[in-house]
Amino acid sequence: MSLIKNGRIKQSLVHWCYEPYWKDHDAFIGMTKDLGCQSVELAPPSMYPKLKAAGLTNAIAQIDLGETPPFMIGFNNPKHWDQVIAATKKSIDECAEFGFPSVICFTGYEDGLTAEQGADNCVEGFKKVVGYAEQKGVTMCLEMLNTRADDHPMKGHPGYQGNHTEYCIDILKRVGSPRLKLLFDFYHVQIQDGDLIRRLHQHKDYIGHIHTAGNPGRGEMDEKQEIYFPPLMHALLDIGYQGYVGHEFIPTRDPLEGLKQAVTQCDV
Repeated sequence: MSLIKNGRIKQSLVHWCYEPYWKDHDAFIGMTKDLGCQSVELAPPSMYPKLKAAGLTNAIAQIDLGETPPFMIGFNNPKHWDQVIAATKKSIDECAEFGFPSVICFTGYEDGLTAEQGADNCVEGFKKVVGYAEQKGVTMCLEMLNTRADDHPMKGHPGYQGNHTEYCIDILKRVGSPRLKLLFDFYHVQIQDGDLIRRLHQHKDYIGHIHTAGNPGRGEMDEKQEIYFPPLMHALLDIGYQGYVGHEFIPTRDPLEGLKQAVTQCDV
């Protein structure tokens, strides 16, 4: 029986966090449906047909840059534009084919660029592809990442250029497309900027996707960390957010128990 009773928040599971525990795609999909979630996001393309057949979506799709982690090179550096734009268009095409709503995107690392240069390049780079996203009806979501946590490659990203909410929002405003929005990750925003509820209201028109995880540590959303999620979910309802909330914590104990806790907390 589904744990979700209210269903006002559309919940999603981020594949990379929980795939080590449910390697089989059918098992992962079964677990997702048992919890009452509607999506497996950042899923591998090989999983797309099974998601669609199971009545699930991929709330936000990954881009494939081969051996390079997708957050390391992005739109802030023209030398990467050909590779990043091609990968983004490929993911947009796949989303359009399967009816998935969004594709993730990144500024990339600084690599010697000033903040101003990186922002200018992002604006120019995004304008090269956002029209394609508009044509396909798919939204690109720029993720802000923290640069403070340096104890784990997926807990923080020292050197990432888009490391503040307003820096990313300024880029979105300058591009000026309804198909380029912000991936508002509560974990990363809490570390870098805080003031989560006020920022949700302030930037409500630019928020395209939500991620969760406990801070510090990017672990479970429990009493050992500092973010209290039910008021954040109420704030999302207050601003009329219609997108998905993706759980992206790294399990430190029984993963299913942690997911049950997360799903229950967000079902306001």
